[in-house]
Amino acid sequence: MLTPTPLEELLDLAADVIGCDRRALPAGAAGSPFITLGGGLAQAVRLQARAGRQLGLAVDLAQLLGPAPLADVLARAVPVPAAAPGPPAGAGAVRALLPGQRAALAAERAAGAGAVCRVLSAELAGPLDAGALRRVLTALGARHEGLRTVFADAPHGPVRRVLAACAPPLVTLEAAGAGAGGGGDPVAAVHGYLAARARQLVGRPGRPPLAFALGRLAGGAHLLSFVYHDAVADSWSAALLWQELLADYDRAVHRRPLVRGLRPGPDTAGRAVVAARPGGLRAAGERAERLRGFPAAVDLAEGAPRPAVFDVRGERLHVGLDVRLRDAADATARRAGVPHGTVLLAAWALAVGRRAGLERLLVGCEVPRRATAALLGTPAPCSATVPVGCELEGGVDYFLRGVACAFSEALGCADLDTAELARELGVRPDRSRPVLTPVTFAARDELLPAHVRAGDLSARFHHGHAGAVTADAALTVLRWREDPLLRLEFAPAVLSRTRAVRLAGELRGALAALTAASPHTPVEDLLPAPAGARDLALPLS
Repeated sequence: MLTPTPLEELLDLAADVIGCDRRALPAGAAGSPFITLGGGLAQAVRLQARAGRQLGLAVDLAQLLGPAPLADVLARAVPVPAAAPGPPAGAGAVRALLPGQRAALAAERAAGAGAVCRVLSAELAGPLDAGALRRVLTALGARHEGLRTVFADAPHGPVRRVLAACAPPLVTLEAAGAGAGGGGDPVAAVHGYLAARARQLVGRPGRPPLAFALGRLAGGAHLLSFVYHDAVADSWSAALLWQELLADYDRAVHRRPLVRGLRPGPDTAGRAVVAARPGGLRAAGERAERLRGFPAAVDLAEGAPRPAVFDVRGERLHVGLDVRLRDAADATARRAGVPHGTVLLAAWALAVGRRAGLERLLVGCEVPRRATAALLGTPAPCSATVPVGCELEGGVDYFLRGVACAFSEALGCADLDTAELARELGVRPDRSRPVLTPVTFAARDELLPAHVRAGDLSARFHHGHAGAVTADAALTVLRWREDPLLRLEFAPAVLSRTRAVRLAGELRGALAALTAASPHTPVEDLLPAPAGARDLALPLS
């Protein structure tokens, strides 16, 4: 029997990740990129992680999501270098902050715990075994260093320590929705209650800045919420923990052993990131050259004065889409050879660009910095928001492919510091606005399925809002396959609720126009500039 080549093994992994026939994939992979074969960002990250874990091969994530044929990208895979050894750090030892933690702690000092508090909840239908749940949380804490990490001030700035043992606390909510608002929505009421108590939940001295909160809903259901600080986890980490929690709960109620092995901590996994990147990090200057000519900022305030210091207080709107528009977006994505997330990002860029009277703009996109299998399974703040240059030109399919390529380029620069990039572009610091990314986009629909079963429980997920924003306007894809749902978060000090509602309508209109147009319809012909729109761009020097 012939031994498969590394390329054949990688193609088998790709077929498994995408969910297609292993025998048919090689023919398609010879001439088509990963994204046209059914792969998206989440599948690319999983393929990269499995290639490293199972085959010891490093696959470049940015290339995976680029225009090159999948077979060519996989053929460039190289052996994963050994992680650089680091000094041993026992429980309680002082450790330097991880990338992203310093900014998160600084944001908390400047704007309060609500600015860095995140909530991801599961609505649990069915009988809940509270004892099993507590055993599961204890096992999670033992498994992951990130859930046992505390932060403290030191003479040279904040440091972190990892406790030897610390189960994530389980807070019981009594009448959580009372007086919390939510417009009659009990889940929104609980989220409002948690947001109002962010300081108590994630700001306890000497304790990890996270908690689980359990409350009752009507009909015997429960809402279990994971409340966490940006310095502890990102959206990928929160989804990972929910997957592990529910899998462990299923084991616990069926009297099967829980997974208790210690996972690689953020320090070990972080050293592997640096070792796994062929050629090292890209220079900010190189990235800056690609972005010259794009506006440094897009001001959606439409001429109204901005606060002297960016006000992190935020509001949100849920933007529902009917299944016909979802199906049209999927069909357009297949035709253009891009993921459905690219169509949504392009529609968002088109709506914002038309509102501001721009033909090119930067949209900050949430991307993972998880280059290894170790980081894929490690709760840590490993996401970054990077500027993606969107040019509103050409035919519809040309435009969509251009946005996909721009996203791929930005993904390859996820390790660059945005402030350093702004300096390279000659953008002066401005406390009144987010640097380079006042408008953002995140696709989180692939991180968790809409429903998960665990034991006799059925879990349905809800993304909370702690009342703070990091951008003037942020669009997030929460669900797509089932009951598609988007969320628009906005800073009311910049964008009034009336204007935010109008922008949400323009987003729907842009998506409908994109998906109804022929492949060669010029983008500039799709939508007229909204009434009152003006050029509010600040050009790069």
